Amino acid sequence: MTRFLFVIPLVLMTLAASAQQQPGHDACARDVSRFCRAHMNDGDQVVLACLKQNRARLSKACEKVLTEHGQ
Repeated sequence: MTRFLFVIPLVLMTLAASAQQQPGHDACARDVSRFCRAHMNDGDQVVLACLKQNRARLSKACEKVLTEHGQ
């Protein structure tokens, strides 16, 4: 029973974290594959830099996510 009570908060924290990351990922996924495909395996910072370089061409949803995250 103690093990079960320990696992529940971990599962809830994991679900909450993935729910927070998912909208931004979904909003920019198409833009990343369209403009930054060559950098997808180079790490998040490289992909972010690529998105910033292509900012004028990004979808409105992705642009909004970048702006909301101070990018």
